[in-house]
Amino acid sequence: MTSPQTETIVLGGGCFWCTEAVFDRVQGVLDVESGYSNGETVNPSYEQVCTGRTGHAEVVKLVFDPAQISLREILEIFFVVHDPTTLNRQGNDVGTQYRSGIYYLDDAQKQVAEQVIADIGASKTYRAPVVTEVKPLSNYSAAEAYHQDYFANNPNQGYCAFVVGPKVEKFQKTFASKLKKS
Repeated sequence: MTSPQTETIVLGGGCFWCTEAVFDRVQGVLDVESGYSNGETVNPSYEQVCTGRTGHAEVVKLVFDPAQISLREILEIFFVVHDPTTLNRQGNDVGTQYRSGIYYLDDAQKQVAEQVIADIGASKTYRAPVVTEVKPLSNYSAAEAYHQDYFANNPNQGYCAFVVGPKVEKFQKTFASKLKKS
């Protein structure tokens, strides 16, 4: 048996705990890893990223099977589960590390991202313009082990219960057809 052809994309949608928790549940997403990207410091720590001085965004690296879910569908979910109109913030999380970003690996991904953003703008889905940056992936590193699967391992922790949980519920209601089968 051959393994399916996979694709990878890196997304910044605010706190990586929220974004990871959503994409862990998406049919066709094979792996989700929380990490840091598009900053200057090599292999930064969470504490360094939180200062805002490394230039990194909190991101998730998604490995997916394009035969099960397209990049466009992934981006449609991404734009529903976070606010792409607030610069360097998601709710009470404020700082450049919480910026909205799509970090692509090739020109085809860049074109899909730009088209989805153009379609959102034309549809007037949001009252404000989308400020999501679309840039080539650079200087990616995985976050510390305790950040991986954070929501799954800490569902009753305050931030998880009041911030992550509602985002997961919104995804499950809005994209029920995209949920992984149990």
